[in-house]
Amino acid sequence: MRQLIQSKMLIWGLLLVALVTGCSSGGDNNGAGSTDIAAPTVSNTYPVDVATNVARNTSISAAFSEKMNSATLTIRTFTLTQGAAPVSGTVTYAGTTANFKPAITLEAGTVYTATITTGAQDTSGNALAANKVWSFTTGASLDTTAPTVNSTVPLDTATGVARNNTSSATFNEVVNSATCVATSFTLMQGTTSVSGTVTCAGLTATFKPASDLAANTLYTATITTGVQDMAGNAMAADKVWAFTTGTSITGANPAPVLLGSAGSFVILTTTGITNVPTSAITGNIGASPITAASMNNVFCSEITGLIYGVDAAYTGNGTVTCFKPGTTGGTPNADKTFVDNAVIDMGTAYTDAAGRAAGITELGAGDISGMTLNRGVYKWGTGVQINSDVTLDGSATDVWIFQIAQGITQASATSVKLTGGALAKNVFWQAFGVVALDTTAHMEGIVMAHTAITLATGATVNGRLMAGTEVTLQANAISQPAP
Repeated sequence: MRQLIQSKMLIWGLLLVALVTGCSSGGDNNGAGSTDIAAPTVSNTYPVDVATNVARNTSISAAFSEKMNSATLTIRTFTLTQGAAPVSGTVTYAGTTANFKPAITLEAGTVYTATITTGAQDTSGNALAANKVWSFTTGASLDTTAPTVNSTVPLDTATGVARNNTSSATFNEVVNSATCVATSFTLMQGTTSVSGTVTCAGLTATFKPASDLAANTLYTATITTGVQDMAGNAMAADKVWAFTTGTSITGANPAPVLLGSAGSFVILTTTGITNVPTSAITGNIGASPITAASMNNVFCSEITGLIYGVDAAYTGNGTVTCFKPGTTGGTPNADKTFVDNAVIDMGTAYTDAAGRAAGITELGAGDISGMTLNRGVYKWGTGVQINSDVTLDGSATDVWIFQIAQGITQASATSVKLTGGALAKNVFWQAFGVVALDTTAHMEGIVMAHTAITLATGATVNGRLMAGTEVTLQANAISQPAP
């Protein structure tokens, strides 16, 4: 089960890299003056473990927790088999992702097993601690649909963009990282190319400039038809958008974190929701990959919305009609796919929030009790304590992003308050550790926890709860934010 959860959670494992390089305070195994002795891990795979109805013309990929020695990723260390029979193909490596492209179209309705052996090593010579093995089942059809860009950061024609802005695009499906390179994602100032680094993670491609952009300057970002999905389908046309920088580097209003389909849920988890009735939940809730046992004491009468991710065999608690089954006759249906994709988007959003350039660091040594905070990106290498009311003061377009290396602890009867027209949908709490709200505490904003979120009796949230593991409720009121 642990392997299923890890492989299902595209993107979450990639955050270990970000935390080592950006949030830790001296424990970097790859930093100057230290020796890397840590074994690399496979952070996520495509297809995910036990995936079904996979396109027969797909490639297979594995993303690693760090850069690998490309010479150790070959057809000997990255294999695909159907039963005992090997599948011929080619292996390529780009960024932190290895891709296996089968030389043939896969058989329909067939189980295939992918393996990366301990022969794969990172750039310091550390090998995987154990073979990484996952399987998937093909469907009947080929994928012939071109990928498209659903959204961009910044938005097209945006103005006043921070000079240290990172540009990104979110696709409607996972793209092949080997095609997401400097020649296929560019940033231009007039006819001059901007130097930078291109990376792909899950559904998102990112361009990070090598230096701060010029002030009050028009830039044009382009993703070309060189970008392909995992089946080799290229974009039908280039995606082009433009934005104009402002004068600020720090303290500028950050762009909102894009939630994608995860924004369709008020509570979204990977291992389920445990509830002590009676709670009041406004919005949809979901869990993936855990299904039948994912909702414990969650009653339909407590929810204004639907429950996604349960098995068809699950009768649920209360009125069955509030459940959207995860399977139909043992085959995943559109409802299951919807919550699966939402979990992918949840991970992408977490990575986006964690990767923003911080303007304010280590404020109050992690204790923000009683403070009034203006818009911006805040970062701590510790946990955050809220022991008395915190006020977020700003307009309806202002955005707050809180990057927290550990957890959030909010004391009983305390509140996060919004003033000046600030909106909960523009507040993002990204925490690596457990987020814990004590009795009758009130939180505003989108809470994205790498692990668990726990609410004590009477705690309330105006926002969303997105957990890398579970959410625990106890007679709480959770409402999705106003659009």
